[in-house]
Amino acid sequence: MSLADKVIYQIYPKSFYDSDGDGIGDLRGIIAKIPYLKKLNIDMIWFNPFFVSPQNDNGYDIANYYEIDPLFGTMADFEELVAKLAQNHIGVMLDMVLNHCSTDHIWFKKALAGDEYYQKFFYIREPKADGSLPNNWTSKFGGPAWAPFGKTGKYYLHLYDKTQADLDWHNPAVRKELFKVVNFWRDKGVKGFRFDVINVIGKDEKLTDAPKNTASKLMYTDQPIVHQYLKELNQKTFGQEPDAITVGEMSSTTVANSVAYTRKDNHELSMVFTFHHLKVDYQNGQKWTKIPFDFSALKNALNKWQIGMSQGGGWNALFWNNHDQPWALSRFGDPIHFREKSAEMLATVMHLLRGTPYIYQGEEIGMINPNYQKITDYVDVETLNAYDELKKQGLSDAKALAIIQAKSRDNSRTPMHWDNTVNAGFTTGTPWLKPKDQEQINVAAELDHGEIFPYYQKLIYLRKHYPIIAKGSYKPIDLNHPQIFAYCRLYQGQTLLVINNFYGQKATYGLPASYQGQKAQTLISNYDKNLQEVPKTLALQPYESLALLI
Repeated sequence: MSLADKVIYQIYPKSFYDSDGDGIGDLRGIIAKIPYLKKLNIDMIWFNPFFVSPQNDNGYDIANYYEIDPLFGTMADFEELVAKLAQNHIGVMLDMVLNHCSTDHIWFKKALAGDEYYQKFFYIREPKADGSLPNNWTSKFGGPAWAPFGKTGKYYLHLYDKTQADLDWHNPAVRKELFKVVNFWRDKGVKGFRFDVINVIGKDEKLTDAPKNTASKLMYTDQPIVHQYLKELNQKTFGQEPDAITVGEMSSTTVANSVAYTRKDNHELSMVFTFHHLKVDYQNGQKWTKIPFDFSALKNALNKWQIGMSQGGGWNALFWNNHDQPWALSRFGDPIHFREKSAEMLATVMHLLRGTPYIYQGEEIGMINPNYQKITDYVDVETLNAYDELKKQGLSDAKALAIIQAKSRDNSRTPMHWDNTVNAGFTTGTPWLKPKDQEQINVAAELDHGEIFPYYQKLIYLRKHYPIIAKGSYKPIDLNHPQIFAYCRLYQGQTLLVINNFYGQKATYGLPASYQGQKAQTLISNYDKNLQEVPKTLALQPYESLALLI
């Protein structure tokens, strides 16, 4: 199978399944659920980090890249997991956090103790002449991007939490150490790697101020040297594996850069995660706001990346959900009145596009935002910082909480719902984050009589059996319709029409005249419609999706 045939599943280990009753998901819990994963027929699993970490940013603050955090299990557990997944023809993709490490990492501790060799692993700078911070950059988690480097009077750069010190990729010794990390896990049988915020590794050595009214991220994101670093990473590590699969998380990137990151002849990455389509419910580009999503902007974002990556020979990772996003079903669907149909519609849109689809744990059973009623139910550091900031801006408790409910990363980190019991079958102990709505939404009920899981199974089957889905080019049909997102895929004389109603109202849609009356095969429909020719008009039900092969 090629990269285009594959479907990748994401597991957030902390929230998947707890085998020992401590309230935290673990590797043995994942082993126990392999039969479930096999049933879905996915090809590879991307695991969020389970390396040694103080967990200030849920494992993205790594203190030891070579050891499994006891919170999740042992190296023996990991080796058993890899072997048992391989027996079921499921590959492993590990999350490599190479832009920064924890301030608990031995490298940072040695630097802090005065070791000049390790001080060069980080961006450690003197304050400005007036005593102010080295520059005006802000952290993505709020506040300045600089923290005091011990009692030296200097500061170290942290683009994220203050316990996540940025690593200086300009230093060849840093790159050598990080390449060793990747190769260590390759030797354990790992063939997939997801690289966290990898396009911010190209910071300039001078670290100058962002000009007035310019976001500081523009000073360090997507710089040309990132391509050089990725080529070296490829050459020294995973590029030696002909069947390696890699994906880079790209912050605020461009189509042109993403084409370059993923073109095969550039020898960088297999594909990229980009987020433009998930910012269409940001007011004035600000995440911590609450407005209805802009349907036109959503369609245009998806269309722009489909066309640009296709024309340039790049490759997209396709996704609605991950551990950093609220549930797409709560953002773009109707979780109350049309949960099943809107979940299936969203799945159809993404899985029939050009690229490699990712499914986030629980998406396949239609999980939704928990809408916790108290801020104390949330645990995510970014969320709590944002709540404090919203309150400082003068918002009431209720308005600040409503924004948190809509945008918190904890939305998708709630434990996987295995059954309808008090802890959702996730743990026999006290869960680290509360499950919610498991009485209605859980795996046991879905496998018994649900329709979303079988629908995902069918979408995965179609990708593996119809080359037009895996290999076809993309063309929009009508970007101006107020309710419909329609596109077609083209391959070797065939056309696949994909028509999706994004709203809870019925819609009438006129098909392009060039297709009307042609014989057709209905590949999938979430309303069990079975058309055998292309009609002049389609009467679409709320959140209806239909794919016609002609």
